[in-house]
Amino acid sequence: MNENGLVDQEQYPLRKQPPKNLVTIAWIVYVLQALSVVIGAFSGVTIANAFIFGWPSIVGVILNYVKRKEAEGTYIATHFTWQITTFWWAVALVVIVWVLSLALAFLVVGLLIPNIGYIAIAIWVVYRIVRGWLNLNDGKPMVLK
Repeated sequence: MNENGLVDQEQYPLRKQPPKNLVTIAWIVYVLQALSVVIGAFSGVTIANAFIFGWPSIVGVILNYVKRKEAEGTYIATHFTWQITTFWWAVALVVIVWVLSLALAFLVVGLLIPNIGYIAIAIWVVYRIVRGWLNLNDGKPMVLK
């Protein structure tokens, strides 16, 4: 960020500064994702399942898709991509945990896979939300590889 609190265009070469409403939407999506984590942590479902099946995350990913075109060329576009990627990778990881659990259910290790898998997914989701939120608060784009 430069002295005006804006993204330094030399460090982050993007076409334009995002409108305030897009920054607010990215912030709201991080809040919705975090709410899904809290719901999962304090309810009868796992964090991973609350994240992919809960209304906060689903509303958040829909907001990302609806506003994605508007954000093109701004650092907020990288946040939208980060948030969308977090959601869909969480879905894929939960499916992998389910498949492995079912495939190995006849072994004792098959009973451990859901617990270990869901804990790993929860840690990863929390990391992605926190990292994104911190970059958003600093006015920095997400580094997408």
